[in-house]
Amino acid sequence: MSALYDFLPVLAFFIAYKYAGIYVGTQVLMGATALQLAVKWLHTRTVSRMMVYSAVLVFAFGGATLYFHNDLVIMWMPTVLYVTLAGAFVLSQYFGPTLVERMLGEAMSADARTWRLANMSWVAFFLLLAGANLVVVYRYGLNTWVGWKLAKIGIVFLFALAQALWLSRHAQARTGDP
Repeated sequence: MSALYDFLPVLAFFIAYKYAGIYVGTQVLMGATALQLAVKWLHTRTVSRMMVYSAVLVFAFGGATLYFHNDLVIMWMPTVLYVTLAGAFVLSQYFGPTLVERMLGEAMSADARTWRLANMSWVAFFLLLAGANLVVVYRYGLNTWVGWKLAKIGIVFLFALAQALWLSRHAQARTGDP
């Protein structure tokens, strides 16, 4: 459910784009992101760093898109996000537990090699998404990019599911303390 909640601004963007175009879609994305942050804060009194970082990108790239009236700016945002995420996952290997272990370590235990492989698979996946985004931007144009942006929700979900299945074979579920 949390993953679906995280993608609601993208779904709002998609719907607004289909009915009113890229600039209204960008405004809706920015508004939905602000609303998402507010609801999360009011509900839990905390907002994850990832959500804040994503919101900063949405506001910066969305604002620049609207200011310069250039749709190419918003189309670059996923590439910047994915390259940054790949970098964060790489760096996490050198500063304590990997990001994958930090996210899943309470639910399962695995050896260091398994955590590194899982972590590096996310690095490769994010870099692949970043590159694919640029191919769609420059080869296929705005309409295809918007469809690609929506399709990435399913692609990310399928990758996370595949990694969960892989981890289920290489890690052990943690049980409560006796």
